[in-house]
Amino acid sequence: MLKGIDPVLSPDLLHLLASMGHGDDLALVDGNHPAETIARATASGRLVRLPGLTMERAARAILSVLPIDDFVGDPVRRMEVVGDAAAIPEVQKLVQTEIDTAAGKAQPLIGIERHAFYAAARQAFGVVQVGDIRPYGCFLIRKGVIAG
Repeated sequence: MLKGIDPVLSPDLLHLLASMGHGDDLALVDGNHPAETIARATASGRLVRLPGLTMERAARAILSVLPIDDFVGDPVRRMEVVGDAAAIPEVQKLVQTEIDTAAGKAQPLIGIERHAFYAAARQAFGVVQVGDIRPYGCFLIRKGVIAG
């Protein structure tokens, strides 16, 4: 246990997040996502599992240490609902709140079609799979910098 660090942040997760560089994407995905397959194709080849958590709780913990890239227009992306790209499921609304809080401003989630999301996730640095089984709880978060 570390002082001041959210207990959800396991040693494996902290290592993954600290190993990422500016501009690297983290795939934060739900329990239904083919995370093992996708993770093998990522830059790190790493999959970190967070069982027993909601997606918004996991996002809050991760965003407590991971800066969001503010040099790009789409630093946080979400998987679109198949057949209804404009739909925003409850899980995405709850994660949106966590993102806005962490960013200190409204940071819109940009939608990505399901198969395009899988392709983009394969290009991520690593994958964090949360035990949350609500559909469409899949996100890409681009790591930013910490200004000195």
